Amino acid sequence: MRSGRAASRQAKVDWAALIQGAREVRERAYAPYSRFKVGAAVLGESGRIYVGCNVENSSYGLTVCAERNAAAQAVAAGEKKLLACAIAAGGKPCPPCGMCRQVLAEFGDPAMPVVLLGGGKARIIHALSDLLPHAFDKTFL
Repeated sequence: MRSGRAASRQAKVDWAALIQGAREVRERAYAPYSRFKVGAAVLGESGRIYVGCNVENSSYGLTVCAERNAAAQAVAAGEKKLLACAIAAGGKPCPPCGMCRQVLAEFGDPAMPVVLLGGGKARIIHALSDLLPHAFDKTFL
């Protein structure tokens, strides 16, 4: 596992459970157009894990990514802060899109660890700020 600034926070995260959640929900993704299935799991401040998968739509702009679905599940359950995220793709580890990075920044702090999972044992871990430097946040409003 390659790691950056996020490494110091790993001890607080049950990575096995978070990774399992992301990999399991990936199998339920609805991706009939791209066939690119993604699963995501986020850890809420309460200690609960929330999962989401990508859901494609024939009107492509309506497609919702796994990371945003997982964050929405957490918020719907009452979470306001996310502590970690795991994202599972099928091939090589795949980073979140720009919209998902911004949504994760809304609920996670800059040091929040984000693990990117590929097929097999491939994984890379980043701090959220490495994925979205200079994020737009509430301090600008």
